[in-house]
Amino acid sequence: MMGKLIPVILALIGLGGGVGAGMFLRPAPPPEDQAAQAARKAAEGAEHAEAREGEVGESKEGAPEYVKLNNQFVVPVVEKGRVAALVVLSLSLEVKPGNTEPVYLREPKLRDAFLQVMFDHANTGGFSGSFTDGSNLVVLRTSLKEAGAKVLGPVITDVLITDIARQDT
Repeated sequence: MMGKLIPVILALIGLGGGVGAGMFLRPAPPPEDQAAQAARKAAEGAEHAEAREGEVGESKEGAPEYVKLNNQFVVPVVEKGRVAALVVLSLSLEVKPGNTEPVYLREPKLRDAFLQVMFDHANTGGFSGSFTDGSNLVVLRTSLKEAGAKVLGPVITDVLITDIARQDT
């Protein structure tokens, strides 16, 4: 029985190897096609950008910029005198156009202010229970925006929580 299966198995392996080699060694499309594909993708990207711009209702000059803060924030949740959990957050800031550089220049002061807000939020139970509830996050975002405004002034228009996770210990 095995003697009859070996040729079939070898044929299937050879067929699979041939198909894989053919796909791997296929020649690249001619340069004209690559240029046409790049132009088509650029045109599609411009169409999508115009559609998004129309949805938001802002012109290119007034479009906000987004600044992702370099490192995550780690906030301990203390219960009964011991660390019960760690909350890890990533933040981005929505700023007025042309204000990306001032955010990075003041980032240490900004991180300090944000950490203080997050520690206060954790100490009042904001990261306990259903910490991702909309009302809890609105309170946190509002507090972070106020703290950011104290450091940078009216440059910050919003604070975005891009990632949030809680790890119980």
